[in-house]
Parts: sequence; structure tokens; C-alpha cells
Amino acid sequence: MSARTTISGPATGVPATITAATGRAVPPVPRPPATATVTARALGEDAAAGDGPATDASATSPPATSSPATSSGTAPTPVEERWRQFFRWGPYALLTLATLISAASFDAFGEQAHPAAMAVLVPATLVLLVWWSLRQRSLPVPAPGDRPACVAETSGGDGLPLVAPVLIPGAPGTASVVYFVLRTALALALTWANPLFAVFACVGYFDTAHLLPPRPAVTRAGLLVVAFTLAGSQSGGLPPRSGLQWVLFGGLFVINASLAIGLSHLGTKEAEKAMALARTNSRLEQALAENAALQAQLLLQAREAGIADERRRLAAEIHDTIAQGLTGVIAQLQAVTATADPAVADVHLRRAAELARHSLGEARRSVHNLGPAALELDSLPVALEKTVAAWAERTGITARFTATGTELPLHDEIAATLLRITEEALANAERHSGAARAGVTLSYMGDEITLDVRDDGRGFDPAAVPARTRAGGFGLGGMRARAERLAGALTVESEPGHGTAISARVPLAPQDGDGARDAA
Repeated sequence: MSARTTISGPATGVPATITAATGRAVPPVPRPPATATVTARALGEDAAAGDGPATDASATSPPATSSPATSSGTAPTPVEERWRQFFRWGPYALLTLATLISAASFDAFGEQAHPAAMAVLVPATLVLLVWWSLRQRSLPVPAPGDRPACVAETSGGDGLPLVAPVLIPGAPGTASVVYFVLRTALALALTWANPLFAVFACVGYFDTAHLLPPRPAVTRAGLLVVAFTLAGSQSGGLPPRSGLQWVLFGGLFVINASLAIGLSHLGTKEAEKAMALARTNSRLEQALAENAALQAQLLLQAREAGIADERRRLAAEIHDTIAQGLTGVIAQLQAVTATADPAVADVHLRRAAELARHSLGEARRSVHNLGPAALELDSLPVALEKTVAAWAERTGITARFTATGTELPLHDEIAATLLRITEEALANAERHSGAARAGVTLSYMGDEITLDVRDDGRGFDPAAVPARTRAGGFGLGGMRARAERLAGALTVESEPGHGTAISARVPLAPQDGDGARDAA
């Protein structure tokens, strides 16, 4: 992702802009005449011409207002566009102004003024400015969404691209270096002819870092030449004609040079901060994109997990309702065919019909994710007592239900789970144990509730229970899964010839209040 980052330092308020394809720091947009140097490690080659591998970049950065971040392919901000216009037309305006002021004050300088030299140097400077303008206009105009020559691009040490608009098309490069050298030389010569041409020479403070290669030594040399020209003008003209003028010239040159080097250091620090911030922002945007993709993946996984959980719930409910009901219906119908007594057959037929109606109702409730019908009007102990009594009457096996502890209202999910585990355990005892007696005990034990189902059947080896197949039921695995869904556990104690005991323990959660909501 592309971004241009600006930071305003406390000393100058200069926005340091990090470029990207060359890895250099694009100088902040300058404003009034003051200098600062922005330095950054260059990671590529020059954008417009082959100046060899770049190392550190220096850029003048006078105080300026920070501009909004600009991404590649977007229109430049109004501030950037104004500075582009200044770099294009500012030299013309300053040259014209300096020429008019120098002509108006020609008599004030007497022998220091050189009209013949001005008559040659001003047209030569104008020709140079026109050549540079025509060369800039010959460069292709970037379309939105493109990365043209006027946009530098690179990637930081982490491979993240950083993009920023270049305010002078075609710079830096060979042509821009030639243009800067000739213009600076002409500005020095004009200032030598008339000190007021320093008005034109000061443009070098604004665009030195844009026009010269991003090497600290080169950029500082350019700034020192501009400082030399301005110091000569400020001391009364070049060359100094008296000892006092030489002293003034030396002091002013030191001041101008110190300002350039000092602000260059501040610009370097700002560029480093801008580079770090730009990379941090790029990494943040990349992390946000990765998080968005991860969130989408998690949502998909959650959806799939919800579907799988619903399938398991329906499978368990079908097993505990329809499958067990059909098993009971088949047993009753087999009893009908095995008896010749019409009265006994009629009893078994009525039981088969009742089982079928009950199983159909439970199946409908399971589809709508409702609790068992046995718990609609009764508490869990009462529902278990009725379930055990009905099972004993239907199977002919002696069964007894016992409740211990202080009865508490339970969360619906806990009650339904313990009821289903009881039904499955009794169904297994009927089908497999050959038991003569069975017992069910519900115990309230402080912060948990325990359900025990015992029989005196033939027993089995729990470690030798075969895995569930398509033809088999959920059995012990289904009961264990139900208990574990409520953070509980199910244990089986059995051995051949000594019956079976199944114990389910789940945390106790109340029916109402916050605890019920948490359990849900």
C-alpha cells in the first residue's frame, strides 16, 4: 500500500516527506527563505537519471505547513500544487523583480554596477529558465492511478512501499544538476554585477534538495554556494572592497552556512521520524488487512462449527427420541405377535401407539430446539421419577428412583441433558443388560449435581466397547458428549457379570438470574 507521511518538527514545523522508488527523503515543501536538510537512506537509484546507487539524501526544508498524506494515483493536495507552480514560475518572477529593482537603483551602486554584464547575464539566465521549463513540459503527464516519473517509489526495510509526489518533474537527474549549476553560477555573476540580484539567487534555498542528487555532501555544497552569494550581497556586494566589508562578508557567510548545516541536521532527524512513522503506518495498514482476512476466516470457521454443532445436536435428539421410540414400538409390536390373548395384544398396541405419538412430539420439539415435554410442567426429579416408572411398566424391569439433597431449580439445558442421559442409560439397560432391577439416583451436591443409573445386568468391559458405526447408536459416546457440553463428565463402571453403573456430574447452575444466562 502506498502512502506519503509528513511530520512537522518542533523547531521548524517542516513536513518531511519520504519518497519511495528511490528510498530518498523528498524535501519538505519549503516556504519562507530558511534552510533545513532532510536526510534518509536511499535504497534505489535516481528516479529520473542514472546517478548511481544513492546513499543518504539531503534536502532543504524551510518552514512549511504540513500537507495531507497523498497516495499514489491520487490528485496532489492544493499545497503541493502551489509549490509545483512556484518551482515552475517562481524563478521567472524573482528574476524579473530583481532586474526591475536593479535597474531602478542603478545609480545608487555607482562603480559596483556593471550594466554591460547585466545586459548579457539576464538574457542568458532567461534562456536557461525557458530551456528547463520546456524540458519539464516534455515529460509525460501522469494519469490518476499511474506511477509516473514525478512520483518516486520505494520500499522500506520491511518491503512496504512508500510513495510521495515529486514537486519538480524530472529531478533529480543529470539535466537538473546541469540546470542548478548553470543557474547558480549565473545568479552569482548577477549578484557580483549588482547585489540586488540576490533576490533571484535566494531561489536556491528552495529547490537545491530537489535538483541535486540525494547525497549530503553534494546538497550541502549547493547550499553553501547559495549562502556565499547571499552573504556577498548582504555585505554590500562582491567582491568586498574594504576590510570592514571582508569582515562582514565572512561573518554573514558563517551565519548563512551555520543555518544551512544546523537546519540540515534538524531535517535529518525529521526524515528519520517520518520514515519510522511511514513504515509503522504501512505495517499497521498491512496488519489491519491481515486481521480483516483473519476475521473473515474466523467467521467462516465459527459458522461451520455452528452448523456441525447443530447437526450433532439434532443427531443426538433423533437418537434419544425417534430411535428409542421406534425401538419401543417394535418391542410392543413383537409382543403383540407373540401373544394369542386379545386383551394382552390390545395393551401392547395401545403402548405402541402412545410411544409413537410421544416420539413424534419429541421429534418436533427437537427440530424447534425445545426442551423435553416431560420438563414443561414438572421439575427434574418429578420428570425422572415419571420416566423411570413408565420405563419399568413398559419393560417389566423393577426400577426405583431416588433424589437426595436439597432440590434446587435448574437451568433448562442441565435438566434436559440429565433427562436425556437417563433415558439413554435405561434404554441401553433394556436392550443389552438383561437386568432384573435398575435404580436411578439424582443427588444435589452443593455446586454440582450428580446422576447415577445402575442395573444388575450382565455387565461388560468398558474398554472393549466397539466404536460407533452407521448402524449403531450414540450410546455411551453420546451421553459423554452431552455431559461435556455442560463442562461435566460421565464415568462408566462395569464388568462382566456384575452389572453396570453410569454416573454423570455437571456443575450446578440456577434456573434464573445471571447464573442461568451464563450457563446458556
